[in-house]
Amino acid sequence: MMTRIKTSLVLIVLAIIGIGPMPTSSLIAIYVVVFRPSWFKQLVDTIYQGD
Repeated sequence: MMTRIKTSLVLIVLAIIGIGPMPTSSLIAIYVVVFRPSWFKQLVDTIYQGD
């Protein structure tokens, strides 16, 4: 549950920062799609694991 809360807070902060001149969330999304980092897979597994 804490992982979902932390992820939601990070996404909210990125949305607020994205209002500025630099689209940070788009750059992070491109990084995740191109390089497929292991931390992202672990995050998704943690969020979607059955309780």
